[in-house]
Amino acid sequence: MSLSSRSEHTRARLLAAARSEFAAYGMSGARVDRIALNAGINKERIYSHFGSKADLFTAVVAEALSEHAAKVGPPCGDLGEYAGRIFDFHRENPEMTRLMMWEALHYGSDLLPDEQLRSGHYARKAAALAEATGAPLDDEAAAATFLAVVGIAVWPLAFPQMTRLILGRGTESVPDTRSYVVAVARTLPHLERRTGSSRSGVVS
Repeated sequence: MSLSSRSEHTRARLLAAARSEFAAYGMSGARVDRIALNAGINKERIYSHFGSKADLFTAVVAEALSEHAAKVGPPCGDLGEYAGRIFDFHRENPEMTRLMMWEALHYGSDLLPDEQLRSGHYARKAAALAEATGAPLDDEAAAATFLAVVGIAVWPLAFPQMTRLILGRGTESVPDTRSYVVAVARTLPHLERRTGSSRSGVVS
């Protein structure tokens, strides 16, 4: 194995161990020595590869988001179908949901280390949704609709106790919960193709 290949292999092992650690304990509770132990690598390698625990967390989230984008695919004109894909990914990858929740708890309203990069990522998602529905690419309604679809899809999995209390069943009833997510997403206002800038971007 070449030096470059060994380096990439080490990085991959560290990211895998770090994802489990951060998903379980968050940024503050995660321990670098435990990550190194689970990866079977000297913890000094973490600093040489990533610089700090915070930078490692950022790299873990970035990798998880890349997987999310690859597996879920771009938004489509059927908001229910897209919400269903997001729901399926988070159900099958619960660490992703926990990473997002830990990130929110740790950073709160402060800017993320990769704020600009992430904003661009979601801007492209909103633009893809606008394009799929025929709305203007810079339409703020597309961004708001995209946010609503994500919320509808992820909320039942992020807060299973609320799903149980409100719907009278837990997320273990996956087909029923998924059907609910898809149906609700399809009730969202549809984006409308516009030729003038003064008209509203959504219609009932």
